[in-house]
Amino acid sequence: MMDQLTPPFSIADFRARFAAQPDAHAGDDYGDHRFNPGHPRLNQGTALRNAAVLIPVVDHEGDATVLLTKRAEKLRNHSGQVAFPGGTIDPDDISPEAAALRETFEEIGLGPEHIEIIGRMPWYVAGSGYRIAPVLGIVRPHFQLNLNTDEVDAAFEVPLRFLMDPANHTRDSRMWNDLEWFFYDMPYGDRRIWGVTAGIIRTLYERLYA
Repeated sequence: MMDQLTPPFSIADFRARFAAQPDAHAGDDYGDHRFNPGHPRLNQGTALRNAAVLIPVVDHEGDATVLLTKRAEKLRNHSGQVAFPGGTIDPDDISPEAAALRETFEEIGLGPEHIEIIGRMPWYVAGSGYRIAPVLGIVRPHFQLNLNTDEVDAAFEVPLRFLMDPANHTRDSRMWNDLEWFFYDMPYGDRRIWGVTAGIIRTLYERLYA
């Protein structure tokens, strides 16, 4: 149980919840397949590609936020979608954490000197063929971003209390090759947080706040 004097969505509370979570291990099974069991999109016969994303939790004293990006509309894949900063783990990356930090700096100009990595969540398997390591980082406030406009159109913060409220986790679907594909959808103002990003947020909720 959390300390009653600790604000429920403060960084102190977030740290305590993460420290108390079960250890991430190979038996953990998170991904799009959990709400699309047996869907043929998940069995394409190709090896999964490893990727990493940073979940940047910004320390605003008693009310933390999560920093998200809107992918550039001109990108070929997942254009315009809300996402965590991240991408494919390169051979030169010594760890998923290193990949997440590198991609974060390349995409939004937020350097590792502003980020404290506290750990990561279990791998998340996406229907797009990626095996994603969600890396948790605490970000000191008063940072300056420098967006790479080839990849990112915008960056914005969403209150952690909003994202960790299951009332904001709706289920939606769209058709994929004449078959229904289900996903989480978390609209926030004029931003639509859905798909893999919402799935990873749901995983964070299930492990730390449910």
